[in-house]
Amino acid sequence: MENAIIVKDISKSFKGISVLKQINISFEKGKIHGIIGRNGSGKTVLIKIICGLIQPDAGHVWVNGKEIGKDVDFPESIGVIIEAPGFLPSLNAYKNLDYLASLKGTIGKNEIYSAISTVGLDPNDKKHVGKYSLGMKQRLGIAQAIMENPDILILDEPMNALDKNGVAEIRKLLLQLKDEGKTILIVSHNSEDIHMLCDTVHEMDGGLLTKI
Repeated sequence: MENAIIVKDISKSFKGISVLKQINISFEKGKIHGIIGRNGSGKTVLIKIICGLIQPDAGHVWVNGKEIGKDVDFPESIGVIIEAPGFLPSLNAYKNLDYLASLKGTIGKNEIYSAISTVGLDPNDKKHVGKYSLGMKQRLGIAQAIMENPDILILDEPMNALDKNGVAEIRKLLLQLKDEGKTILIVSHNSEDIHMLCDTVHEMDGGLLTKI
């Protein structure tokens, strides 16, 4: 099978402290991959490098066959949640996503409405996002990640702040997206989510990645 993401010899330090130590890993297309590890273990730094948001000190990353920082600055056809999703608090869910969608201009109202509904929110709700609970903001973040129908999803703690029903709904959604051929990378400190959903699991500890 073809790999959606290839990471080769990636290293990264901050202020002389090594956060990633020669990471080598590839993620096969059409599967759900998990990286588990404690807070501060380097998980989020790795996915920021994959997404082109941080430059590594050494090494290379290819996403869908294109090298990040050389062929393209940022990966194409990718949906991302990294840390807490950020939205404009004075706008409702639809207007927030419509604003973000306008940056690329590849989707319209129907796709945005569909994404909001898919994560269990009401696209016609006029409530400002600033009045949303953390769980509702998390759902909206997932809607943002999927609305442009990307080939790859990279989700940092996707179940964060969701209640039991929300976790079950998002798990079901991720398995459905996998069935549609999406490649999904989940980063979490919750081993239950990782082991329940993922085809491959790696653990990040002390800047090193180990297959479980």
